[in-house]
Amino acid sequence: MDISKYEVPADKLRWQCDPAIFDFNHTKHLAPLREFVGQDRAIRAIEFGLAMNREGYNIYVAGLTGTGKTSVVKTYIQRLVERRKVEENGPPLEDWCYLYNFADPDRPQIINLPQGKGKPFRDQIDNLLQRLKEELPKAFSTQEYTNQRKKTVEESQTKQQKFLEEMAEEAQRRGFQLQMTPVGPALIPIFEGKPLSQAEYLALEKPVRKELEKKRTVLLKKIRTTFEKIRELENQTVEKLRNADKAVADFTISRLFNALMKEYQNSERITQYLNDLKSFTLNHLDIFKEKEEPSHPVLGVPVSQAIGERDPFLPFKVNVFVDNSTTKGPPVVTEPNPNYVNLFGKIERRFLLGGYLSDHTMLKPGALHLANGGYLLLSANDVLTNPAVWPALKRAIKTKEVRIEDPFEQLGLISPQGLKPQPMPVNVKVILIGDGLLYQLLSMYDEDFWEIFRVKADFDFQLDNTPENLKAFAAFIAGYCEECELHHFDRSGVAKVVEYASRTVGDQEKLSSRFAWIKELVEEAEHWAHQESASLVSARHVEKAIEERRFRHNLPDERIREMIERGLIMIDTEGEVVGQVNGLSVYTLGDVTFGKPSRITCKTFLGRDGLINIERESQLSGRIHDKGVLILSGYLGWKYAQEHPLSLSASLCFEQSYEGVEGDSASSAELYALLSSLSGVPIKQNIAVTGSVNQKGEIQPVGGVNQKIEGFFQVCRAKGLSGDQGVMIPSRNLKNLMLRPEVVEAVREGKFHIYAVSTIDEGIEVITGLEAGQKREDGTYPEGTLNYLVAEKLKEMALKLREFYAPATKEKKGK
Repeated sequence: MDISKYEVPADKLRWQCDPAIFDFNHTKHLAPLREFVGQDRAIRAIEFGLAMNREGYNIYVAGLTGTGKTSVVKTYIQRLVERRKVEENGPPLEDWCYLYNFADPDRPQIINLPQGKGKPFRDQIDNLLQRLKEELPKAFSTQEYTNQRKKTVEESQTKQQKFLEEMAEEAQRRGFQLQMTPVGPALIPIFEGKPLSQAEYLALEKPVRKELEKKRTVLLKKIRTTFEKIRELENQTVEKLRNADKAVADFTISRLFNALMKEYQNSERITQYLNDLKSFTLNHLDIFKEKEEPSHPVLGVPVSQAIGERDPFLPFKVNVFVDNSTTKGPPVVTEPNPNYVNLFGKIERRFLLGGYLSDHTMLKPGALHLANGGYLLLSANDVLTNPAVWPALKRAIKTKEVRIEDPFEQLGLISPQGLKPQPMPVNVKVILIGDGLLYQLLSMYDEDFWEIFRVKADFDFQLDNTPENLKAFAAFIAGYCEECELHHFDRSGVAKVVEYASRTVGDQEKLSSRFAWIKELVEEAEHWAHQESASLVSARHVEKAIEERRFRHNLPDERIREMIERGLIMIDTEGEVVGQVNGLSVYTLGDVTFGKPSRITCKTFLGRDGLINIERESQLSGRIHDKGVLILSGYLGWKYAQEHPLSLSASLCFEQSYEGVEGDSASSAELYALLSSLSGVPIKQNIAVTGSVNQKGEIQPVGGVNQKIEGFFQVCRAKGLSGDQGVMIPSRNLKNLMLRPEVVEAVREGKFHIYAVSTIDEGIEVITGLEAGQKREDGTYPEGTLNYLVAEKLKEMALKLREFYAPATKEKKGK
């Protein structure tokens, strides 16, 4: 039978880009590509999301790596920022500062200032402190202040002395001497003009002692009253001195504080802070009277702070938390490592003498704080894999505020110190960059996701193969060569790069939009041109780069091919065998994808078990493969069991398969092996097969068709090309053919063949050389055709099975 009608000509096996379509000699004459190619849908979504200022319109950018997602987002954000600068219609940026909270020191307060005013405010408070340290000691060291203080103290001491003298005279009149001891006043009895000793006192008669004790008790009461007056006088004196100090200090510092209060009179929170700071200063004047303590040479802080005391001047410290003084336009922040600390800020601690110290000056901002009023770009995968980040990010977006919390608390652990800073209000457009699968999972399983990420920008991994896009590819290569200072490409080099882009997606009518891969090829091709000292990168350099890359990665492919060549993996490339066919599979090992032939065998015999999938029984097959095998039963019943039951047992097996089998691309090969086993017609082993089948017998397209063809071609070439070897593929895969040049050349020379079929009947004719036969009106097939042989065999098996079970049926009825 002539099967040449199914053969695919060599010019359809690969789309070739004609260098003549380019109207330039080399890319140096081209203007670099300024726009992004083939991502109109994603770009429109990004433009919409960036322009939409409503709540919840954050953006999720979905697509494969290398499609330029991050570059597109950054470019369009930058364009929007530049436009806002010109129009000046964006919200103004602000600086944010953490201040000491006088009401609750463990809850530092946050204030906002106009852009660029944070550092000047901090400097003003620092200057205020320095002025206070200079002015207050001067005020307290004037002669007038000293004299007034001395006068107040002397007046108090005079009054105290008068009280004591009056008390001493009262005691003398009553027969006692008043003496001051370290433990307080003591009354000593006087007898005959001189004080009595302890022994003399005890020698007195009891009535005399009793009378003396009575007088002593009365005097002690008066003494206590007198000393209460003295203590009250001391307190009055201290209060008077304190008020005098406050009066002096208030007079000294009011002009300093009033200047700041006037400057910040429109900010209620700053005015309140300055009032509290002034009150703190007046209530802690002693810290300004003392000499400033030098820092410890090792610890870096004064000794008093090293042993656990706080900095007495801590309320004067201003932490410029977010400084936008040098920011022009809305900030654009990309956080490459979005862990909890990097995203939400942290509370630093100083370890001293076995403990931790922390205050508002040790608060550090995160990416969310820095991006306030602008845009924050994050990797979705990194956000979800870092502990506690995703819930905290959702909470920050919904509440529009960021709390600096200790990661230990988020993980249920105990934090060393309970500092709880006030949250900072934020207004940030968050842009998550991830893949499509992650977007689908979040949409299905996270009820908050739809509310906070309402815009999806979906990047396609391929674009149409049109003259406009080919020119855009050339402009992209020109721009990249210019950007990285590489040798430019001539027309033939550009054509080969474009062919590689088509080969990458496995489609003659499409080009890959994963420009990261294109950049790699451009760099590697330029390397080989540089090795040859060539001024331009041409087609041979691109081909060299492709082949070298394949050589670096195809060690597993070569090892498997070597095992086939040595006979360790049994694959026949010549002869004919009943119930045996060469199927084709694709191996993907991360950095390399290649095809490999697999021997598929089928054995049929009497029974009612139907099709037995040995891979499934041994738990080595996936669900899609199991479905493909079950479809075969539907096809057999539809085609051959319309007048009698389908009574057979058949076992299908991937020989020497010790790993999992998935996919239905070998279902047509399994069906060919089954039909061969039933009909007894041998299958050509020089033709390998790929393609899935449906219940109507139509051959459906499969993936990896180029790798499969090349895998069998390499095996045949290693064993020796006989001229009749080839691969049979679905006709619907013809547009996916982008075979390597050596395969196309072998087909052109007649050493190898590619066949395309649409149905099982066409395929069985190619691999058996026997006509399939079309069903006639009476439901039979022409005698001598393969379908006739299969139908007759199934009818014969049904009759034999019925005859086998007939005696048992009669015996059962007799009982």
